[in-house]
Amino acid sequence: MPTRTRIAAAAVVLLLLLAGCSSGRPGSGDGKVVLRFQSLAWQPESVAATKKLVQEWNASHDRVKVEYVQGSWDSVHDQLLTSFEGGEAPDVIHDASDDLADFAHGGYLADLGELLSPRLKSDIPQSSWGTARFGDGVYGVPFLQEPRVLIANATWLRAARVRVPTPEHPWAWDEFRAVTKTLSGPGKYGVAWPLKEPVSATLNLSLSAGGRLFHQGADGKVSVRFGSGDAVVPRTVHDQVAVDHSAPASTLGSGGSDTLPGFFGGRYAMVPLGFSYRQQVALQAPKGFDWEVLPAPAGADGLTQGVSPQTLSIAADCPHKKEAAAFLDFLLRPPNMVRLALGDWMLPTGTQALKDPALHTAKDGWATGTALAAHLRPAPAQSVRGYPEWKDKVATPAYQEYYSGAIGLSELRRRLERDGNLVLARYQR
Repeated sequence: MPTRTRIAAAAVVLLLLLAGCSSGRPGSGDGKVVLRFQSLAWQPESVAATKKLVQEWNASHDRVKVEYVQGSWDSVHDQLLTSFEGGEAPDVIHDASDDLADFAHGGYLADLGELLSPRLKSDIPQSSWGTARFGDGVYGVPFLQEPRVLIANATWLRAARVRVPTPEHPWAWDEFRAVTKTLSGPGKYGVAWPLKEPVSATLNLSLSAGGRLFHQGADGKVSVRFGSGDAVVPRTVHDQVAVDHSAPASTLGSGGSDTLPGFFGGRYAMVPLGFSYRQQVALQAPKGFDWEVLPAPAGADGLTQGVSPQTLSIAADCPHKKEAAAFLDFLLRPPNMVRLALGDWMLPTGTQALKDPALHTAKDGWATGTALAAHLRPAPAQSVRGYPEWKDKVATPAYQEYYSGAIGLSELRRRLERDGNLVLARYQR
């Protein structure tokens, strides 16, 4: 090959290589856009619903195709961090709002403020948008959420002739404690608390009693202050376990699923669980087992509780952000949001989707959960820098020891405030 020809050929190859490396994203090579969508759907119904929607998008869009990528809740944070730092992050990212803060502040996620359609912006309440707002930007679309509810043995409650709460007339926290004492007996407990992960459950339920725990000062810095409202839920759990013996200590280190065999076996009258656990109960309950969904107890602020919704975000280095936003808009149209919610046994955030009749049936407690949607607020630690370290190193062991009776309330307060503020201070210098 003549020298001039070899040089020209090498230049063409170099240009092609540079073009291929410019985005780091897959493409068809014919001008079409391929977006990678990493989904964390895991229940068979949810996976099927999500994949079906991706298929429907691809069938109706010739130029922009979506590639479904299966992720896992168990490893998503570390996996995303590695992919962000390596420049290989998915274009569209499924996560939870309480995992977004560090990614948003680190510049890994796109600000969606100017990308989302007016329809989507107005359909989701501001209280939900608050879960994905960090600083002046919005870095995720909150689309699925689940309140904590009481899943109860209906036969047991009727036999004990206790007042059955409704969203209109819930139990107060002290009434809830009294009811669990009434329901208890030899070898049986009124409630079982699965608190393997005690922090989010405690903080989110504490909102009903006015607990906030994290407080922002005039200088913008956040500190931990354990007030009277923050003590209501921990004291209730502690006294049920250590004083009334209406809750077993053995479940404090358990996950929600671990308590279901005992619930079905008649050992516990009630179990506080996330709304989506109804799917497991519906599938696993013995034939003839009569169960129902009750609202969590209410405090000074009523049925208010914190949530960390599932979110959809766009990677900051995605070269096709407008196309990715259009896919989000399609995925979260009201009928599609309902399909995703039903598949995950959760509640949609969209106001139009929440009106769907399928979410207002008495069967499997859908109506009770939907009635709680208006009371859901951003989790207290939603935007606190350093929260993961505070939770793992300070709060989790402190709550676990308090619930087991190893320490008292004053020691719990001391650890959360003194040790906790030392951790948070390192992130706010």
